[in-house]
Amino acid sequence: MTTATPLGGTTFFSLNVTTREQDFLYKSSGAIVAAVVVVVIIIFAVVLILLKVYNRKMRTRRELEPKGPKPASPSALGPNSNSSQHPATVTFSPVDVHMETR
Repeated sequence: MTTATPLGGTTFFSLNVTTREQDFLYKSSGAIVAAVVVVVIIIFAVVLILLKVYNRKMRTRRELEPKGPKPASPSALGPNSNSSQHPATVTFSPVDVHMETR
């Protein structure tokens, strides 16, 4: 309880809290924390369900799209190559191999 006590022209508030009121405050703060945790879990579950629905919708949209032939990308063949040219071959020449002569 809060009581106002006049003291020489100014008013001071003193807080008289009994052990019963302290217990009530502790219990109510625990309930508030529990309520916040429950709300966070509910929000997390709603977001998860929305993401699953969105993923399912996008997957069905991709599967129902007509699939056409994809042209080969020019970067796969190299920056300076044409489709009529053969790919470059690499030859190995053993320069540093020393053979024993008998």
